[in-house]
This record gives sequence, structure tokens and C-alpha cells, in this order.
Amino acid sequence: METQLKELLPFLRDRNPQVRQIALSNLLGQTPKDSPHRSIFFQGLQGGGLQKPKETDLIRDLKLLCRDQLAVAHDAFRALVNLSDSPLLVPFLTEPSFLAFLVSYILNPDAILADLASMLLSNVTSSSSTCAALLNLKISVIPTVPTSSLVSFYPTQSRSGTCSAPVPYPSTEPQEVLALPLLVEAFVQGATASDDKSQRTRKGELHFLSSVFANISSSPAGRLFFVTPRPSDAMKIESALEYPLAKIVVFTEHKDTIRRGGVASTIKNCAFQASAHQAILSPDIEEVTVSPSTVAAPGVDALPYLLLPLAGPEELDLEDQEKLPSALQLLPPTKKREADSVLRLTHVDTLLLFCTTRWGRDYLRSNGVYEIVRGAHMEETVDEVSEHIERLVQLIKGAEGPETAPDTSGIEEVKDEASESDDEDNRIEEV
Repeated sequence: METQLKELLPFLRDRNPQVRQIALSNLLGQTPKDSPHRSIFFQGLQGGGLQKPKETDLIRDLKLLCRDQLAVAHDAFRALVNLSDSPLLVPFLTEPSFLAFLVSYILNPDAILADLASMLLSNVTSSSSTCAALLNLKISVIPTVPTSSLVSFYPTQSRSGTCSAPVPYPSTEPQEVLALPLLVEAFVQGATASDDKSQRTRKGELHFLSSVFANISSSPAGRLFFVTPRPSDAMKIESALEYPLAKIVVFTEHKDTIRRGGVASTIKNCAFQASAHQAILSPDIEEVTVSPSTVAAPGVDALPYLLLPLAGPEELDLEDQEKLPSALQLLPPTKKREADSVLRLTHVDTLLLFCTTRWGRDYLRSNGVYEIVRGAHMEETVDEVSEHIERLVQLIKGAEGPETAPDTSGIEEVKDEASESDDEDNRIEEV
């Protein structure tokens, strides 16, 4: 069987698209993990001694086929998504030209397979080296006049069989633009996808970009991106400043589990930077800086989006209601809590991280966090979540002494403060 499969490899370069499709469709079944003949895709990728691994013709062909016609490109993307769980493949999927194509393709609103491309980008950003590359990646774009798609640029490296160039082709000169702010904007636009495809801003919903953001924010440099003020429109330097994190916090109650899970993890990772606590929690009517920067931008106002998934339909006394952010006051009797216990735990852990600073504890106390988590604890069925809620309550309700005076030293990273416990299983870890 393996010999027969290898005989199909030359047909991936056949001039006839139907031949390429048939060959690839037969190989695709061997790409998932634990497939009996999956090893054929990794043969020749391992280097020896000081010799660097070299890309094989098969991997190069699969990358090229991502630019092919729809049926072929669909199977090529699927194959690479399946194979990208292997560290052997990551260096070849993140080499500059293919990474630029992958990101440019995702950014093009007409890209039919943008969701598969987002899945692939999510997988490869599990590598810290890929995250570093993506943080610094610039792509070539041509500014355009926004049409019904609301996208004001054309990414030149996105052109492929499933993503044709605009007609007429833009006459302005291309420019190099940082890719990550554009991905954040595309992620927001993808959430507006409607069932009527003709009414969509983008053909892809791009939910898996939330996992990309979670992966990137697991490093200090990645967190810094999300809590550094940037123009709210990445193509207009003169636009109002905004924290990139502020664009995505609204999705903690989105109907798609992947989207809200990735966003929850990104917020939690950013909470490891203690100097950003005030910017993350403050309402957007306040201008806040993140030390050591002196550039101010409206607060992210993340607290309502952390509490809403933990809130239920319980009726609160008027006095307790007044403590809550306006978005949590007078919730309807149909309000349901986050169904996924992992995400509930993530939100509680994020609140615990905010308790590592005196300012954060005071802010949580004065904004009804105890009132919300009290009801959540009463209904919680998972022991680990209940234990973390109890730790949170102890920190919020605990008395402050002289040794916990408000800290103005601008701590940059949360170390062990959020996870001090005799039980190693309770330690909060970066996502």
C-alpha cells in the first residue's frame, strides 16, 4: 500500500487539475494522526548532525497546491492542517514566503478557504519561533477604496485559484504593513458573518484566529502587543489609539466555542502582565497607560466580559445590583452561564491574576465580582472550578494590611502570586 501511495506523488505536479485532485484525495486519508502510512509525508525531513533538514518535494508540492483550484486547494490545506501537529513540519510551514501567503490569504475577504488557513496558522503558532515570526511579520498590501466588504486594502500575496486579484487591479503602490493588527481586525469582521453568504463581510468566520492570539500572548512580547496602544484602523495611522485587546474581549460569550475559548485564554495571558491590569480593567471612558509607556488609550473594560460568562439568572438585592457593571445589572431570567467548565475555570483564573495587585483587588471588590462568583459557586458542579472560586473569594474578602499597600512600582509580570498553593494542581499556568 505504501508503495502505491508513493507512486501517486509525481501526479501532484501533473498539468491536469483533475489528475492532481485524484492523487491528492487518495493521499489525504493518510494525513491524520495514527494513519498507517502517514510516515511517507515525513520521510527525508530529518537532518543529520550539523546538517539542517531540507524541505522535500512532497511538502513543497502541498504548499503550492494550497494556491490551486478549489477542490485541490481544499484538500491541500486539510492535509497540512492534519500534518502540522508534527514539529518536523513547522519550519517548512513558517518559512517567510509561505507564512506571508498564509497570512495574506486569511486577510483577503474573498478567500474561500480562509477558515482552513486559520486552522493551519493556529497549529503552527503552537511553536514559539512561529509566534515570534508572526509578531514581526510585514505583508505587502495595496490601499484601496472600501467597498461593501469594508476592507480597505488588497494583500498582494494572497492571489491564488480560490482568491483572485481584484478587477481592475489597484493602481497605487504596495506598502509593507504589520500583519498582526490586520489579523485582529479580520477576526472582528469574521464574527459578523451571517447565514446569507452574499451579506458577509468575509467568506471566512476566522474563529481559529482566537487560538493564534492565545498562542502569541503566551509570551511577554505577545502580551505587549495586545496591551500597547495602536491606531484603531491599522491602515490609518492617524486614527484614534486603542488597545488591540479591546477589539476582542467582546467575544467571551460568542456562540462559537473556539472563538470564545481563544479570547478567554488571550485575556488570561495578558493578565500575567501586572502593569497592564489597570488598562485591562478600566472602562473605556478613562485614558490609561501601561508602564513604562507614557502613551494613553481608552481602557479595555474587560471585567464585564469576564463576569458575564459566570453570571446566572439569580436576582440580586438592589444594593448588590448597583455594585455591578451596567452590562450585568438586571440580567434576564433566561441568562445561562458558560457551559464549558474549562472556560469557566479560565475566567476565574484571570480574576485571580488581577488579585495579584492591590489595585486589581480593590477594583474587583468595588465592581461586584464577589456578588457574581457567589452565585456561580452555588451552581458549580466541577470541584476544580469551585476551589478556584473559593481562593478568589478569600482574596477579595480578605482584609488588607500595611504590607499590602497599593503598589506603584509597575510590576511587569505576574510570577507566583496568583498561584501560591500547597497543591501544585491548582497553579495557574499560561495558556
